[in-house]
Amino acid sequence: MENGTDMKNRVARTLKWNTLDKIATQCLYAVTGIILARELTEEEFGLVGAILVFQSFATLFVDSGFSYALLQRKRPTEDDYSTILWFNLGVATLCYIVLALCAPLIADIFENDERIIPLSRVMFLTFILNAAAIVQTNRRIKLMDVKMVTVSNTLGLLAGSVAGIYMALTGWGAWALVWQAVINSGVKTLILWVADSWRPKLVFSFSILRSFFHVGSGVFGTSFLNVLFQNIYSFFIGNRVGLFSLGYYYQADKWSKMGVASLSAIFTQSFLPLLSEYQDNPERYAATTSRINRFASYIVFPAFGLLIVMATPIFHVLFGTKWDPSIILFQLLLIRGIFTILVTLYHNYVMSLGKSRLMVVSEIIRDGTALLAIFITLPYIALTTPDDITLGVTIFLWGQIIASVIAWAVMLIIAARTSWSTPWRFLSDSLPYAVLSLLIVCALFFMRPWLGGPWMQLVIMTLLGLSAYIAVNRLLGSRIQREVLAYIGARLPRLNRP
Repeated sequence: MENGTDMKNRVARTLKWNTLDKIATQCLYAVTGIILARELTEEEFGLVGAILVFQSFATLFVDSGFSYALLQRKRPTEDDYSTILWFNLGVATLCYIVLALCAPLIADIFENDERIIPLSRVMFLTFILNAAAIVQTNRRIKLMDVKMVTVSNTLGLLAGSVAGIYMALTGWGAWALVWQAVINSGVKTLILWVADSWRPKLVFSFSILRSFFHVGSGVFGTSFLNVLFQNIYSFFIGNRVGLFSLGYYYQADKWSKMGVASLSAIFTQSFLPLLSEYQDNPERYAATTSRINRFASYIVFPAFGLLIVMATPIFHVLFGTKWDPSIILFQLLLIRGIFTILVTLYHNYVMSLGKSRLMVVSEIIRDGTALLAIFITLPYIALTTPDDITLGVTIFLWGQIIASVIAWAVMLIIAARTSWSTPWRFLSDSLPYAVLSLLIVCALFFMRPWLGGPWMQLVIMTLLGLSAYIAVNRLLGSRIQREVLAYIGARLPRLNRP
């Protein structure tokens, strides 16, 4: 058993590389996204958004929750890894064949646009490419050695970005987005296989699959419902409103997910292996979840608060006024994203203890409320005015925010009680950072009209917001802030070493 200092250092290193991974990939993703958003039309983004609805579900079936079950298992064997890899590749191939054959039916759903058929058949190749990387990535995460994951993600995205930008500038339209995704997946997977000496054995065991089924099925059930309700919005918008409005939603969703998905992945990859180590020590486990809650809240609330209040200058700096209808959608998706990240964090607690049935129950409650919100707001989704083309979509998203708050409250109770803690302790971990962030955001909101143009607004609001947040936390004696700043300060001198 490792001592506390060794484990703390491993978690810190893992957190560092996961964070660097997300910063590097999101910076590349942002630069590429800005260029593509300027070069491609709203309808072309809508075409790819329609394809992604089906791609998300197939990707989910490829993994089926077993990669998370591998993370939850303390000592996975070589046969475990090999079996899961062959399973992933087999299901990925099957999904590709089925969806490639069904491409004409997908086109029929979205205004019978036949451009979707060839686009989807190429885009769906990413199933097989990504399936080949799941276990390789998982092994690195399990060992808490994610440096090569960072390198592969960054180089993959760089190659895809170069290809996508070139194709967009030379008139390939929506194909730029498709080939960007395919090349990204191919390069990432190739690097992981070249860099890792591990190779699968020619072993496939149904008994091993069954041994993972308890946790894997729970994760799969949870993920299926989660993916369903993440993509059902694009489905209804594209089907009921049209590809043009879907393009606006696609942009808002894409940029909001950069933060939501990145932080969710960082927290899962950094903390799930750690929590699995403490699953037999209730006191240590409860203390660890409390610390994770405080750290996550310290990061999430100010980051998303600043993005929400600066949404308009961000879009104007990046895109001019071309994507203005996406701004309110972006802000609403960020509000929902705060609760999504917290719920993901709580799911990790339940997952690390192998409580798959509780995960499914909580997800059913979460998605039941989302379904009710859809039922109530769907009649209004196509509403528009001369000044607001996305009015109905805005109403639709407000319903989902309310559903997300209810889901967060339910998951808070489940996770706290499962983690040998209390709901009030979870709340008290997060509330100070939430309140402080809200006060700063409100102040910046009223100040923004007097801060000049969009560039000045971005610079001044960022500096004022972060300075105020750090200063007040220092006055209040935030232990998490001291540890974060101490860790950063200890690493900075290394950057200057020869």
